Amino acid sequence: MTILDRFRLDGRVAIVTGASSGLGVAFAQALAEAGADVVLAARRVEKLADTAKLVERAGRRALCLRADVAAPGDCRDVAEAAAAFGPVTVLVNNAGVADAVPASRETPEQFRGVLDVNLCGAYWMAQAAAAVMTGGGSIVNVSSVLGLVSAGLPQAAYASSKAGLLGLTRDLAAQWSHRKNIRVNALAPGYFASEMTARQEEGYIEGLVSRIPIPRTGDPEELAAAVLFLASDASGYVTGTTLTVDGGLTIT
Repeated sequence: MTILDRFRLDGRVAIVTGASSGLGVAFAQALAEAGADVVLAARRVEKLADTAKLVERAGRRALCLRADVAAPGDCRDVAEAAAAFGPVTVLVNNAGVADAVPASRETPEQFRGVLDVNLCGAYWMAQAAAAVMTGGGSIVNVSSVLGLVSAGLPQAAYASSKAGLLGLTRDLAAQWSHRKNIRVNALAPGYFASEMTARQEEGYIEGLVSRIPIPRTGDPEELAAAVLFLASDASGYVTGTTLTVDGGLTIT
């Protein structure tokens, strides 16, 4: 096996949640280019067709499924369909929502709604995927630098969910790395073009970028490469860690 072979995912099946837009699309395409067949899951199933075309263009199979990760039953359905598709070895927990509401006005329903998807949904999906990863595998939880630093914006629910995801990653890694041969790691992206960042107030991203040691937003392919590292055998001795991909934002 050459060093580049360690990044290959030939003969494997990867599940990507939140695969209907933005970073989820980039993740699915990268995994397919590395040889994986990809199960694409999202609430907006009609938008998955475009992602599926990218997977198929890379010569791999795609399976599109409607799923709300906040519903444990949907997560089980995705995992079972993926297992019928082929040997599941990768889960990328990418589905997420954000709701910037000042803490003094945020309702219980708003706060819980974010945690239900970003944190609880990742847990339900990890449980379901682990049940069908009979030969072991890798789970990549997509957190955020906002789980590590402040955004300078009202993001109590989002930041709490993403910080919680880091703790969940460590605990699942401790439980499953030896017993189930499932490695669990987290990715903490900085600012990349997505539907979420497109909703920021005018001038916010530009002001933030001016403080970053690498003074630009990230390219989705740069983050997809990090996902591929954590998903593949290239990171075979890595578990329970958080890989920060933020241009240096967290050191400023």
